[in-house]
Amino acid sequence: MESGAVWVDFHMVGMRFFWEKMNHRNSNPAGYFSGWGRSREARNVSTPLATGGSRSVLPVPGPEAVRKVREARSVSACLTTPLATGGSRSVPPRTRGREARSAVPASRSGSNRRQPLCAAPHPGPGFTLVELLVVIAIIGMLVGLLLPAVQQAREAARQMQCNNNLRQLGLACLNHESSQKALPSSGWLWQWEGDPDLGFRYQCGSWAYSLLPFVEQQAMWALGQDGIWDINDVQKQGALERMQMPVATFYCPSRRQAIAYPLNQQTCHNGNRGEATVSGKNDYAGNTGDTYNVWYGNYSTIRSGYNTDRTPGTYETGTIYPRSFVSLSEIRDGTSNTYLIGEKYLRADKYTDGTEDGDDHSAWMGADNDRLRKCYYNASGQYRPLQDRVGLSNTLVFGSAHAGSFGMVLCDGSVHRVGYSIDALVHSYLGKKADGKVATLPE
Repeated sequence: MESGAVWVDFHMVGMRFFWEKMNHRNSNPAGYFSGWGRSREARNVSTPLATGGSRSVLPVPGPEAVRKVREARSVSACLTTPLATGGSRSVPPRTRGREARSAVPASRSGSNRRQPLCAAPHPGPGFTLVELLVVIAIIGMLVGLLLPAVQQAREAARQMQCNNNLRQLGLACLNHESSQKALPSSGWLWQWEGDPDLGFRYQCGSWAYSLLPFVEQQAMWALGQDGIWDINDVQKQGALERMQMPVATFYCPSRRQAIAYPLNQQTCHNGNRGEATVSGKNDYAGNTGDTYNVWYGNYSTIRSGYNTDRTPGTYETGTIYPRSFVSLSEIRDGTSNTYLIGEKYLRADKYTDGTEDGDDHSAWMGADNDRLRKCYYNASGQYRPLQDRVGLSNTLVFGSAHAGSFGMVLCDGSVHRVGYSIDALVHSYLGKKADGKVATLPE
């Protein structure tokens, strides 16, 4: 040092240096450990005092020192590493090289594999392949358990809709009886489509056709109406249009969709049936009792059919049959104890091709097994109701696509589920309106 210089007290300089370092450490920890980028001698620069001496001052850090401070900050931020126990520890920034690498904790497996100082934090535990397969297996089991329940719920909804269809048909029959003083007739025979000019009492079409005005299908019922009895092109064209029109109320949703299906019976006196390839169908049938007969009288023309004498036979004991005219007062066994309309049996593999004998016509044609079923009793149980099945044809009995039971609406308008195991004799009693053998549906 130069002679005559006045030295600043060493104690005061040391306190100032310590104070500056502490302030720098608190504001920037990384800078405290990084140094100024200069030697100790370069930092202790002596400056002359006003009195002629000199004193040591701390220099202002230059750009190189600032860069090193920033690098130290990034290094310090990377030296905090997670512990295996879930906590963390900080490695001092002054640690360099081997010491810094040895400060990184070992992996969970116990190995001392080195990790980079600035490695990304560990993402945490994940799924192994075995765990993933176990989860997939559990989900598959749950789906397998839930799928039958979903199917049962859907079937219950479809069965409810089917019951609602029967209820609508029952109410339509009661409204028909209220306005016409009789339940709807099953018409003449299958060679005749419905004819609006004949009204209701002597209608040649089916009971389903007679109910169209009572299920909000008045326009459909009136197709081809011209006020003329003699058959003409207007009537035939109207019958052609109507026979191809399905009505959802006459379809069981568990069996098939409410659309037109193939028509395989082409003979018709009052309709251009030969021009039709599809027709509306009917999944419900009227209760004709023991049996019915259509092969009598002359039905070759409208006038001859209308004038045919109709005296029911003793075997037509039900509520709907060819040329019937049954009032509620004639149901002496009780309207709550007598069948009116129910679901019909149909071979399960013949739902959509129209080739089954009991399903090859349109819903609006006259009397046939497509629209009438029997409740006759014999010891073999031939007329017991059946659930639809593949490969078994039976065009005589009631039945359905539902499991356990089929739907039936009684003459009082109430809808019931009748089990397939119903006693054959009880079933026949319920099919008769006035035999004096009153039977009730089992609970």
